Amino acid sequence: MPMETEKIELLGKSLSELEAFVVENGQPKYRARQLFKWIYYKETASFYEMTDLPKEQRSLFDEIAKISIPRVLKQRVSRDGTRKFSMELEDKKKVETVVIPHNSDKPNKYTLCISTQVGCPIGCAFCATGQSGFQRNLTFYEIVGQVLGSKKELQKRLKNDDDDLISNIVYMGMGEPLLNYDATIKSLYIINDPKGINIGQRHITISTCGEVKGINQLAKEDLQVTLAISLHAASDAVRDRLIPLNRKYPLAELLKAVENYIAATNRRVTFEYILLDEVNNSYHDASNLIKLVKPLMANINLIPYNSVNGLGFIQPGKDKVMQFYNWLLQGGLNVTLREEKGADIEAACGQLVMKKSIRSKQ
Repeated sequence: MPMETEKIELLGKSLSELEAFVVENGQPKYRARQLFKWIYYKETASFYEMTDLPKEQRSLFDEIAKISIPRVLKQRVSRDGTRKFSMELEDKKKVETVVIPHNSDKPNKYTLCISTQVGCPIGCAFCATGQSGFQRNLTFYEIVGQVLGSKKELQKRLKNDDDDLISNIVYMGMGEPLLNYDATIKSLYIINDPKGINIGQRHITISTCGEVKGINQLAKEDLQVTLAISLHAASDAVRDRLIPLNRKYPLAELLKAVENYIAATNRRVTFEYILLDEVNNSYHDASNLIKLVKPLMANINLIPYNSVNGLGFIQPGKDKVMQFYNWLLQGGLNVTLREEKGADIEAACGQLVMKKSIRSKQ
């Protein structure tokens, strides 16, 4: 028997790439615009649903090509409206994406937190994803597919056909984006494409645990995205314990890369700081953090720890959280306190991990 020819992946192709595809297969150039619309505006993975294409063209495309938008297997819904989707990839591996509702001043607008790896190789001590191990990088089209699959599922669940439901993208799900650099950047350009998904660069955030090589590369990309650094400690001794990557790139090296990034992009950086009781929330920790961050054009985003069973860390009480917040304010830092969302369904920061039993809710 002859070997089956590998189908061409259309997900992630630009309009010009789709034009080349249709012309190569004897079709008029305008067919590419039809395909582009079905993939990026209607989130359609089946050629047979593309009703403005003749049946014979649908059959031809189905024989030679595919559109691998990940399938939402299950979802959980938080009391605050946050949704966690378990999405299945072609090889049956699974990732989680989180859809976070905006505040009441922007009704029916959502931020999507997307994954770049199946699992995570960093192994942060407080994070469920890192404890589950690393399986593989996602392809650029699998990253893009999370946006399309999540949008389609959200429209279906909310019975809302608004094309702009998802207004912000955060590369802060499972995995370290800058360790899957090429796929992350390629997916970003597709998500940003004004002819396609059309989410502005200033509405896109890339979060890293401190992958210095990737930060230096990102500084040269001429992008207007927001860079978020998972800092979580202001001394190497504590950060070595929390984030193993710090042993490769200690704070002095990380801060130098951040300084270079700010100088190259003139973009304000955000430092994420998870508050862990009796670990990194003392006055001494606050003083060290002020010394590190004050010289930089940066924000601090304080995140009270979201509990993960078996990891031994505790969220500080509200009084301790506010005390640390006020120390930083008094020290002259620009500080925000992140509102906890999705913790009741294990969708908050550091809680993403694939489990066998995830109940689906409407």
